[in-house]
Amino acid sequence: MEQATENEGSEVRKELSKKDVAKSFWRWTFFSHANYNYERLEATGLVHAFSPIIKKLYADNPEEYRNALKRHMAFFNTEPHFGGVICGMVIAMEEDRANGAPITDDAINGIKTGLMGPFAGIGDTLWQGTLTPILLAFGVSLGSEGNLMGPLVYGLMMFGIMFSLAYFVWMQGYRMGKTGIEKILSSNILQYLITGASAMGAIVLGALTANFVSVSSPFVIKVGTVELGLQEDILDKLFKGILPLGITLLTLYLLKNRKMKSTTVMLILVVIGVVFGAANIF
Repeated sequence: MEQATENEGSEVRKELSKKDVAKSFWRWTFFSHANYNYERLEATGLVHAFSPIIKKLYADNPEEYRNALKRHMAFFNTEPHFGGVICGMVIAMEEDRANGAPITDDAINGIKTGLMGPFAGIGDTLWQGTLTPILLAFGVSLGSEGNLMGPLVYGLMMFGIMFSLAYFVWMQGYRMGKTGIEKILSSNILQYLITGASAMGAIVLGALTANFVSVSSPFVIKVGTVELGLQEDILDKLFKGILPLGITLLTLYLLKNRKMKSTTVMLILVVIGVVFGAANIF
């Protein structure tokens, strides 16, 4: 429904409804990566999400309508859930611009370019490094016991939490606009949030490692008449669970530092298991 309010003069202010902004959010949610490509990454998904907004704001100005579409075809890439706050903020800027505010193309693209990296880091930390391991802990615990509810619980919880958060930050970005986001970024709130989330993610990953990575050694070392079990008498007394931890850290090193593919790392672990298992060491 078109909304408009009259200013002191005869000018009519163009206003977006909550339904307009929500419609843009759902388009972004389902199509942000529909045409993901190396030239523009998420830009075409962003234009698809913004197109109803742009059409409504610049319906009476075809040239501005075309310029807005071209403006948002510039390279854009961020974490799609938490990074949606940028999109909400840009919608607010477009609305102000359509009502005569002196907001240039460079100002809008500058905000997108300047914030897409920081919010990508925030989103990846909170989602992949914190939320996903926590929810996997629930799902894997159920699934390991043969309960088919494990993957279902994980999927439903991930869907419910991520979509709720994504919708919230999208709408907050629109409500706060440029000024509100700048205040948040200039404070230490996000840094505290990221630090806490990283610590929580590390704790959860450590707990998952202890529960689900199983490595033991039956190897026995003979010193004269004395027999020492490598696992019970040496490793467990030095560091309980050092073998599962070592395998986990090796996997992390190969993936993160050596930039290996996950399938390659899996093959390496299989080879290690076969070789050392055949030698009765692990």
